[in-house]
Amino acid sequence: MKILQVAPLWEDVPPKTYGGTELIVHILCNELTKRGHDVTLIASKSSETPVKTISPIEKNLRSMNSEMPALYESMSAAMAIEISDKFDIIHNHCGLSMLPYHKILKAPMLSTLHGAFILKEEIEIYNKYKNLPFVSISDSQRNGNKNLNYISTVYNGIMVNNFEFQAKPDINDPYLAYLGRISPEKGTHHAIKLAKETGWKLIIAAKIDKTDFEYFKNQIKPLIDDKRIIFIGEIGHQAKVKLLKNAHALVHAVTWPEPFGLTMAESMACGTPALALNMGSIPEVIKDRVTGYIEENIDDLIKRVKDIDKIDRFACRKHVEDNFSEKRMVENYLENYTKLQSMYN
Repeated sequence: MKILQVAPLWEDVPPKTYGGTELIVHILCNELTKRGHDVTLIASKSSETPVKTISPIEKNLRSMNSEMPALYESMSAAMAIEISDKFDIIHNHCGLSMLPYHKILKAPMLSTLHGAFILKEEIEIYNKYKNLPFVSISDSQRNGNKNLNYISTVYNGIMVNNFEFQAKPDINDPYLAYLGRISPEKGTHHAIKLAKETGWKLIIAAKIDKTDFEYFKNQIKPLIDDKRIIFIGEIGHQAKVKLLKNAHALVHAVTWPEPFGLTMAESMACGTPALALNMGSIPEVIKDRVTGYIEENIDDLIKRVKDIDKIDRFACRKHVEDNFSEKRMVENYLENYTKLQSMYN
């Protein structure tokens, strides 16, 4: 099968540090190629993948600090249109930017939704294209817009063998981990509150977007003491695995309808349970009281910290192997590609 993957341009594929969607695209490209499929990728030119990559942009938008991201997204769409007759399937990971061009593409397009539906205007625009085929990355994600033509839910997958399992966390220097992005919706303030009230050390490995800098400066930075609350910034894959496998738990106390939450799967793959609030997809990713704890509010989650070591770390790993592996994700997408081809023909 000849497949065109269209990635967002905000980060490289794969991302050097933080970047969930771009990481999923990278895993898809790798695994599809291993299975003998002919894959082409539209992404930033600074991406490093084993597949043919074409790009409207020399480096990712984040590093460029571009004031005109929509222009580059339009250029990606134009590239896809120009070469669409060479493919059996076009897989869109860019959301709205590709949808208006669906009628002039020469191949069927499947769109995976990677975000939550927050803005009313965004929902209204999606509804103009509601009959196109969409894939959700969790069942709960659909609650944000129930009008769309969802043909499947495909959970994100990780390259499980790239995450070293550790049966016991670091007992000489015990800590909790926070991984991803510093923002109100990611609940950084909740993670710090949990650590402070329970006496645990918290290591925060996260990026700060421009839009969240004031939140960081006013609400998070004053709480960082480099003793109990430690901020180490963004980290690459090897440092991430080391952080996760030695942690007693990952704190993922989000305050928004999380559409998936890749860091939870990564943490559990290392054997490390997750502590999370019951938002969005959390109950689909964490098996409550088996691979972590889910509570309705931060005060109840704080009470669960004392029970961390009751979680079987082997069960955490198996849960990821059974549900969130790269192989399972790619098999599900291949089923959807075949389904879409039959609908198109």
